Amino acid sequence: MSKRNYDKKPSIRVSGQASEGWDAILKRIQEDPRFRKTIVIDCYTGILYEELVAQVKILPHSLLVLTPALFKEEAAILAMTKPYVTDDPLFGYMTKLRMADYFDPEKLQAAREQIARHEGTVLVVGCGAGAVVEGNLTIYADMPRWELQLRMRKKSVQGLGVSNGDKSFATQYKRGLFNDWKVLDQHKQTLYDKVNYWLDTTKAGAPVLIDNNTFLSGMAKAAGSPFRVVPFFDPAPWGGQWMKEAFDLDPAAVNYGWCFDCVPEENSLLLEVGGTLFETPAINLVFIKSNALLGERVVARFGKEFPIRFDFLDTMDGGNLSLQVHPTRAFAKEHFGIDYTQDESYYLLDAKENAFVYLGMKTGADTGQMLQELDAAQNGSGRSFDADRFVNKIPAKKHDHFLIPAGTVHCSGKDAMVLEISATPFLYTFKLWDWDRPGLDGRPRPINISRGREVINAAADADFAARELTNRFEVVKAGKGWVQERTGLHESQFIETFRDTFQTAVVHHTNGSVNVLNLVEGDAIIVEGLQNEFEPLVVHYAETFIIPAAVAAYSIRPYGAEPGATCVTMKACVKEA
Repeated sequence: MSKRNYDKKPSIRVSGQASEGWDAILKRIQEDPRFRKTIVIDCYTGILYEELVAQVKILPHSLLVLTPALFKEEAAILAMTKPYVTDDPLFGYMTKLRMADYFDPEKLQAAREQIARHEGTVLVVGCGAGAVVEGNLTIYADMPRWELQLRMRKKSVQGLGVSNGDKSFATQYKRGLFNDWKVLDQHKQTLYDKVNYWLDTTKAGAPVLIDNNTFLSGMAKAAGSPFRVVPFFDPAPWGGQWMKEAFDLDPAAVNYGWCFDCVPEENSLLLEVGGTLFETPAINLVFIKSNALLGERVVARFGKEFPIRFDFLDTMDGGNLSLQVHPTRAFAKEHFGIDYTQDESYYLLDAKENAFVYLGMKTGADTGQMLQELDAAQNGSGRSFDADRFVNKIPAKKHDHFLIPAGTVHCSGKDAMVLEISATPFLYTFKLWDWDRPGLDGRPRPINISRGREVINAAADADFAARELTNRFEVVKAGKGWVQERTGLHESQFIETFRDTFQTAVVHHTNGSVNVLNLVEGDAIIVEGLQNEFEPLVVHYAETFIIPAAVAAYSIRPYGAEPGATCVTMKACVKEA
């Protein structure tokens, strides 16, 4: 696999002014005419809080209020969050708490009275600052989820109201996912019409500040034109070597198993402001421009959540993924408090001749016997689990498409490069077997046979996989130099996917739903408005891009290629009800 022009730092150009470095930022804040009595500096968890406080204390002030001092005692917060964080090593329940629940009522009231009677300049700094008092000037220090996770691994940050920075990454992540991030996202949505400046602190010691008009211009541009989020990459116990070369990644890394190329809850958006890059969580776009981005009917169904996920699973010269199953919708609702589950599919971007997938049970296999042997292998019986005895194994080649409804036992085998197209409920995967291997930390990876046994669909067997789940290509329409095929997902799933093969321009319609696409064949394409409504976007091989519902119609054609060159895209959208 030769290197391609995969862009790892896609950005959106926006007019405005960016201030770089603490000196320039503090000067700009102090010179703002709104810098008067009360300055609110709110933030997300994961920012380097001590650095933020040390710097903003340089601003002229006579009273400093730090929000952590107004929170309930940590023991009370741990008790309050226990029903959502739970004792389970991986899973919790989506929180119903709000930012107001974190404050000690007496401490909060005393702080508000102190601020009200204080005659000088007051700085209110920390998570929830905007809930303490309304400021004359409000600044928000945001934090993208991926950078936050990297800081969790380094044990350099704390959770919301708790000192858990010394805990394992899995423990910190679970608290963030099920509780802290939900609380902070809900609170942040109350501040969008109050924030005057946005602060990017993803690079320690090198912050960037933009004003709210510049920020909102970036959101408006993204919501009205094709764009890409910033991908991130991670090793895995089964990880491969394909992405290293194709995407020009660090050759010294042990492997790269994951690439998250479209998960707006965790990816970033980069705004390019006068040559300066400003990083912001992509979820801000989902919150601020829900209808334009997702489409009104999608918002009506899912709320302000981006329901489609594209990611890569690289097992080239690696190993099998863990044998796994995803919960049914009913199970996910009852046990985790979410309204949909991780229905998904594997599209083979590339594969070696010996590639395969496990998909469904073998016809006639005894599911109960399989579960007994999984338990025995996991409990140290001394014998390994024989997956081939129970699970349907299918040869896989480039451009195959395998559909994986919830409840279907599955995994990709080694020597494949998978584009995974799925719904977006994060980590709801029940691992059944992990091939006797440890995680990258040398410890056993958590296995979830007990939950898996409750959701395995034994009827999803080899016959069902051949009939319903494998290469369900159906020509929808065609013209000179192009053809569009419907490829899934399964009729039980809310995502619909299409494959377009073309040598000329093809017109697409969003039909009221956000579209997510990936260039699975060809060096480059260009995405254009039919009436030049937006700035054209050039997309390279294997890059995922998003078309907001508000775009309505757009054209894609090969770019910079020899005449007659063939390109192929995979597109996902939410089915019309």
